[in-house]
Amino acid sequence: VQLQASGGGLVQAGGSLRLSCAASGRTVSSYGMGWFRQAPGQEREFVAAIGWNAANTYYAVSVKGRFTISRDNAKNTVYLQMNALKPEDTAVYSCAAGAALGAAVLVARHQYTYWGQGTQVTVSS
Repeated sequence: VQLQASGGGLVQAGGSLRLSCAASGRTVSSYGMGWFRQAPGQEREFVAAIGWNAANTYYAVSVKGRFTISRDNAKNTVYLQMNALKPEDTAVYSCAAGAALGAAVLVARHQYTYWGQGTQVTVSS
């Protein structure tokens, strides 16, 4: 499985961006999917996760209510809608895929098998 994230960019605080993660090589429709981010000098942190059928989602406290994760299994793509962006959201955002039990969401890095290259999100104040 190859994952490619896109949609990052420079935005002012309060603005919005929509990230996409396109999978290729095989279908990820049965996989749990997630978004992580890494700011300079910091460890990679969990942002959001979604189960295979989108029935379950989970968010980091720092983004809950502002970010929405979704997926389109027909397009083999996962999205992250980011609203009300803050300067502290600045980071490289990466998507990941992992085998999950049923429709469970995966929140730990070690639960993910496949990782994509990130896309830079910069929020100016």
